[in-house]
Amino acid sequence: MQKMAELLTLGDECREGASGTSALAGSCLADNRLNLDVYPDGCCRFLQLFKGRPEEVVQVEFLRLSSNDHLLGTTLSILPHLQHIKSLVLKGGHARDKFGSCQHGSLTSLPPDIGNLRCLTHLDLSFNSLSTLPSCILHLPSLRMLLVSHNSLVALPENFGSLSKLTFFSAMKNQLRALPQSIGELAVLQDLNLSENALEFLPEEIGNLYNCTELDLSGNCLSSIPYSLANLKSLRRLHLHSNLLVTVPASLASLPNLSRLDLQNNCLRAVPPEIQTSPFVHLRGNPLGETEPSSQADESSTGGARRLFLASGENSFTVTSEGCKVVLPCGIHFYFPPGAASDRLQIYFRTLTPDPKWVKLRHHDVLLSRVLELQPHGVKFQQEVQMWMPYAFPPTLHQHEVVVRTFSEQNWSDLRTRVEQKRKSKKYVAHCSVLHFSWFLVVSRLVQNECQVPTEGTLLFSSVDPNIKVTFPPGVTEDTRSVKLQVLPVSAEEIQEFTADADCRVSPLLCLSQNSLVDFLRPVRIQLPLPPGVTGLSLDRSRLHLLHGNLEGQTWNDITSQVVLELTHLYAVFEVTHFSWYWLWYTTKTCIGGIAKKVYERLRMYQVNFIALQRKKDPEQVLLQCIPKHKVDPVLKKLQNRYRGPEPSDMVQMFEGEQFFAAFERGISIDMDRPDCIDGRLSFIFYSHLKNMKEIYVTSPVDRKDQAVKGQVSFYRGTVPEGIPEDASRRRNRPDSLWLATLPIKLPRLKPCWGEKPGPLNDFSFSPLNLGNAETGYLTQTNLLSIARRVGADWQTIGLNLGLTYQQIERIGYNNREDLDKQILDMLFSWAQQNMEDPNCVSKLITAMKKSGRQDIADEVETIIELGQQKYKESIRRVGLEQENSTEDSAIAMM
Repeated sequence: MQKMAELLTLGDECREGASGTSALAGSCLADNRLNLDVYPDGCCRFLQLFKGRPEEVVQVEFLRLSSNDHLLGTTLSILPHLQHIKSLVLKGGHARDKFGSCQHGSLTSLPPDIGNLRCLTHLDLSFNSLSTLPSCILHLPSLRMLLVSHNSLVALPENFGSLSKLTFFSAMKNQLRALPQSIGELAVLQDLNLSENALEFLPEEIGNLYNCTELDLSGNCLSSIPYSLANLKSLRRLHLHSNLLVTVPASLASLPNLSRLDLQNNCLRAVPPEIQTSPFVHLRGNPLGETEPSSQADESSTGGARRLFLASGENSFTVTSEGCKVVLPCGIHFYFPPGAASDRLQIYFRTLTPDPKWVKLRHHDVLLSRVLELQPHGVKFQQEVQMWMPYAFPPTLHQHEVVVRTFSEQNWSDLRTRVEQKRKSKKYVAHCSVLHFSWFLVVSRLVQNECQVPTEGTLLFSSVDPNIKVTFPPGVTEDTRSVKLQVLPVSAEEIQEFTADADCRVSPLLCLSQNSLVDFLRPVRIQLPLPPGVTGLSLDRSRLHLLHGNLEGQTWNDITSQVVLELTHLYAVFEVTHFSWYWLWYTTKTCIGGIAKKVYERLRMYQVNFIALQRKKDPEQVLLQCIPKHKVDPVLKKLQNRYRGPEPSDMVQMFEGEQFFAAFERGISIDMDRPDCIDGRLSFIFYSHLKNMKEIYVTSPVDRKDQAVKGQVSFYRGTVPEGIPEDASRRRNRPDSLWLATLPIKLPRLKPCWGEKPGPLNDFSFSPLNLGNAETGYLTQTNLLSIARRVGADWQTIGLNLGLTYQQIERIGYNNREDLDKQILDMLFSWAQQNMEDPNCVSKLITAMKKSGRQDIADEVETIIELGQQKYKESIRRVGLEQENSTEDSAIAMM
């Protein structure tokens, strides 16, 4: 903490010039460490420090700088002067783009003189823009740890083995295609991570890494591995998952120290018995069959495991090496097989409302669940953990599929998912396997077909529309690359509705993507079916347009004149060298690109209604909801017995994951302490398959004088527009695109306090009671009646937080069904009668209200108590006892 304070002080002084920096140099460089990557202008501070006290800076042994800094180039020229430096970190990833993703640093090379740093043992250049490894690194005589992950390296130098003292090397997330033979000369290397590259083969010399304990080659393109790997007698963990392996040497099973061999998600069809029967081998995701139990049989296959059923309010559970099955209150299931956790592990969980700032849905994605967060983040398991996540609704369109998406490495990625239906509940769940914990959610996406394109070429069909195919000729690529295909069918009715053109027809919308930034070496041949009702014999070629979509630039361009469009009776065939979205249009309209952009936007938007309903028993309890068009009638029918209010708003259009706000106007306000309240507005996020609703208590901040209050609730995008016209509730289409809808709200005349006059509760009688004591303040029967009027639908939650049992709550609800007022009163007075003798009952009531999210009622109770305390002090003063008590208190204090 002292060092952090010194660094922060240094940061302030750096702005004042080199003199201030020099004054602090001695204290700041204690222990010869300088961490400047936490500052946006860290390089500037370093240059000022070097200018002020160079003799101090050259003694630095540990230096961290951000390679996102614009002054990095100038700073690099000084680094060779730091002859005592042992650890140098020049990482990127500190800055983020507008989507929240880490930006790679600007580092592309290093000064040659860096090779003269004879004391340097640790060098971290991760998250940069290196395409080749700087040659000066090979001249570092003491280098033991080298990290170049998340760069753009395509090869390592042939003399890479000259780093004879290297014990740790990580080059994950690069574009390495091969390894030099000299890698076998790294005699003391212990940890080698080459995961998520493009390696197709390994040199035999890799078997000379006799001291290697962990080797990670996952996520590459390996179809075989050398037999020399069996020489790695020190190897403990070998990661080969997510490759193209068709066979593995049986000798791997005889490695004496091997505790994990991960062969999942390969192309293995036959595995040597020695490997298949080894307990440390993981084979899931290979054509030879599944090794994990299926979800339909999960009840029986995990019957021997310890079962944990967590109750509402619990937020953690414990996993041991014996394994267990866990059921969360939200319905999510886990199966931890024996050995998944080597030590006792405490897992924490919570579900979060998706935030569009970091949950980035792709085009045509539909969110089906809330976000599940599992901690500790990044925890790795020895075996795959099975997870079953329930989701809102099964996809209704055949061109969609359900996947579990996880957040890892600063990006969301899709897991291999299987959709299953529970036998008892008939609910759908998404089943996947994970080796680490972070954030998870369930989404519906366009059906995705993918393949690996080798040098020999291949053919890719769409499972949604088999008439769509992509042909890759021989020689189309030098290196195998992955290609993905998605198709969105568009009905003729939708196109005619969007374009108001009965003669406009379109083909399915085709999306092609690949995992390489390099265009194909030879043209790729694409076949699209002609639009419905159009044949090659009768079409007018002047009306046929091939459109290319650039979704990053939000444009659609007519490329008909740029390609050779071959037409058959049923198909249009053309060739391209790069991938994006393609769409075949047959129309009489001009400016086809602009029309396509508008149509595409409409295809991604949902027609929704806004609803504002008031509870019949308590009109100040207001339900706000935003629901898709097709759900409006069933939702209203379900709520009509308990709520009343205006008709739904006119239709508006919103994107999946869009944020909007609701604000009350004309004398109506809400509780400003709500966490979702921003400047008097309620924050919402629209997801078509989740409940976009809030139930709140609205009040009039002014004295109504027993009069009704007419107001309105308005829904907006972004900030609230000023000067809403009087007819806002009747008109929607205005130039102001922020305004969505306005609905009327009416607060009735103030009701008399319950118990003061005959009314619907005259058949309820309450015995006199006083809660608390005279000194701290009483709560009377009248006070409880006033509090009950504010409770509303939260009465069950409040009752549970007060200590009532579930059975008591259920009995109260059953005895007073169809009458919310009586349910509330029965709950409050039942609790009060049981706690009359408890001197702390009032504080328990305040705590229960806060836990239930009713800070407004807690404040009201505290106000009542304060008034009682004031009255008590006044009565003491009137009878002349205040001075006596004060004297007694002073005497006690002196003792």
